Amino acid sequence: FFMLRSMTGFGRCLVEDAQFIQQWEIKSVNSRHLDLKWRLPVFVRSMEPRLEKVVRRFARRGRVDVSLVLQYAAGAAPSPNFDAAQAAAMLQSLQTLAATRGEQFTPDYNALLALPALWGDAGEEIDEELSARLEEGLALALEDWNEARTREGRALATDMHSRILRMEEWTGIIEERAPSIKEERAAAVRERLNEILIRNEGELDENRFLQEVVLLADKLDVTEELTRLRTHLERLRELLGAGGDAGRRLDFTLQECFREINTCGNKMPDVQLSRLVVDFKNELEKCREQVQNLE
Repeated sequence: FFMLRSMTGFGRCLVEDAQFIQQWEIKSVNSRHLDLKWRLPVFVRSMEPRLEKVVRRFARRGRVDVSLVLQYAAGAAPSPNFDAAQAAAMLQSLQTLAATRGEQFTPDYNALLALPALWGDAGEEIDEELSARLEEGLALALEDWNEARTREGRALATDMHSRILRMEEWTGIIEERAPSIKEERAAAVRERLNEILIRNEGELDENRFLQEVVLLADKLDVTEELTRLRTHLERLRELLGAGGDAGRRLDFTLQECFREINTCGNKMPDVQLSRLVVDFKNELEKCREQVQNLE
């Protein structure tokens, strides 16, 4: 079960070359589907479709936040474009406003430096070489992210494995106890019938009694439910061992386990087994909570 992955994880990667420094970060939480959220530099946003294909090689489900900080290496940055016409128009508007109010206007050029709208890169398209490097950087971050998710998945699977062992033991206890419950219930029915007949000075019809016992035994029979329950528990083991995107299949199989143990509890009115059934359901619920976090 070491290939199972949690949907919750964190990964990062820092790649430096002669032109750029890439810093990728990946964060993820649970989600029924793959839901990607991007935080990319403006001039890289056109690459989202290509980068999404890279992510889909590593993930199937979860809400995944991907962020990139991209910096030029020393001496490699292109000359920025400054929109002088736009800046002049803004200053002229402010000067006119000040004049109408009879106030003195002194331009603050430092304020212009802080306006992103006035600055841009050289306006060049991302070349294929840079695109390939960005894809490689993202893949490295995703590998780191998957390692973290695999560690978490391993821990979850180990915990579930121990719970399945416990439930298999309890299934054995129920199987051992079931015949005794049938006998005890049949004896109780015979005793009650005898008491009624004694009060009414009647005699027990053995054939009629046997018919009632057969009907009662059928109502108390949980053989099929226990057989299916063992099959489902074995299926859980197989899914944990198979790994991959087993989260949904594990969740479905746990629901089937709930159905069978619930029927056992309803069919067998026994104090000792009632407590066991409650404990069984608690273990299944804890497993379901774990599975919600698996891919």
